[in-house]
Amino acid sequence: MKNAIKQPLVSRNILLPFILITSLFALWGIANDLTNPMVSAFKKVMPELSNTQASLVQFAFYFGYFFMALPAALFIRKYSYKSGILVGLSLYAIGAFLFFPAAKFETFNYFLISLWVMTCGLAFLETTSNPLILALGPKETATQRLNLAQAFNPIGSLTGMIIAQVFIIDALRSVDFTEEAYQALSSSEMAAIRENDLGVISVPYIALGVLVLIIMVAIMMVKFPKVEEHSKLSLSKTFKILIKNKTYVTGVVAQMFYVGAQIMCWTFIFQYVDNLNASLPINEQLTATWYNVGAMLLFLSGRWLGTLSMKRIGPSRLLFVFGVGGVITTLITVFVGGHIGLYSLVATSLFMSIMFPTIYGIALNNMGDEAKIGSAGLVMAIVGGALLPVLQGSILDIGGPGFADAKILGYIPEVNFSFILPLICLAVVALFGYKTMTNENA
Repeated sequence: MKNAIKQPLVSRNILLPFILITSLFALWGIANDLTNPMVSAFKKVMPELSNTQASLVQFAFYFGYFFMALPAALFIRKYSYKSGILVGLSLYAIGAFLFFPAAKFETFNYFLISLWVMTCGLAFLETTSNPLILALGPKETATQRLNLAQAFNPIGSLTGMIIAQVFIIDALRSVDFTEEAYQALSSSEMAAIRENDLGVISVPYIALGVLVLIIMVAIMMVKFPKVEEHSKLSLSKTFKILIKNKTYVTGVVAQMFYVGAQIMCWTFIFQYVDNLNASLPINEQLTATWYNVGAMLLFLSGRWLGTLSMKRIGPSRLLFVFGVGGVITTLITVFVGGHIGLYSLVATSLFMSIMFPTIYGIALNNMGDEAKIGSAGLVMAIVGGALLPVLQGSILDIGGPGFADAKILGYIPEVNFSFILPLICLAVVALFGYKTMTNENA
């Protein structure tokens, strides 16, 4: 362990490529957290949508990861990591620019298609960047190095949240009306507001597309280091090796549940706050985005804390401890509720902070050429962010379109009870950490 600590995480001769690759982690963080509030935004702009329909925003967004991760892995296996990054950035930009025609046609499904194309690009970026970061240095510090790169992801997420609040949520005209007042408007007034608000939603995505193109040009101009190539295995042999690797298979399952928990916590905090606001006077109304910003600051702090802690504490042990912490905070959100439940929901992000890169590093530990395909499986696991939020949305619809139409066990509003899903997901992650920890100590 002492030898691993003495080795640099990143050599100076590859610092510029490392910085550019790390910038991609922030770039997909912007997209993720620019999109999380869109479930609530589209519900306000298009009140005819149910909670389940509005949550299709997350389904479209995260299904792109599942759909494109394996093709991305096969592509970089045949060509190169750099080629995979350039394809990913191209798809990212195209998806962002598609928001312009989607807003013009004012069709919800067109927005879903735009998000799906964007995340096909993100699938390329994540399938490429994560194993590339692992490969750019000693194996002993690979998980720590990935945690370092992933620490820049929440910076992008914070940026996305602030853009969403300032340039979208605060600029929507539909939020100035109660649901009853909005429905009472004339058809021409409603049409004008809808046209304005859908345009407001599209502008930040179009600007993001321009930023993506700038970064793409910068990457095209920089020479990437050659990654040590292992002897290429046939695809059939690669899949056999991966399927027989219990740590890898359970890692994919844990990753799916983790991503589902993350997206549910960061998406439905808006509905949780809306439910609290229903019982608060106008001058005491809460703004969900700022609580999400607080959650992201804790998430960012946890990433840095986790990276430093791994010098002394094994990744599996740390994952187990953080998983248990997340279970406790979501328990409070479900069963205590109120402002205390909200603070606990925010605190959950601290415990989720190390999960993605740590699960990733543990699952791919000591792999050779099969890591490229193995990486695809872990990125495909992001489909948890597509499936589980829709399930949480359906829980919200149990009693009707509101967030507290039904009381579970006689006192728990359905919006609070819906966080039982993240609780279960984080328990699965804690179990994965415990199992790998005991295997290492055996």
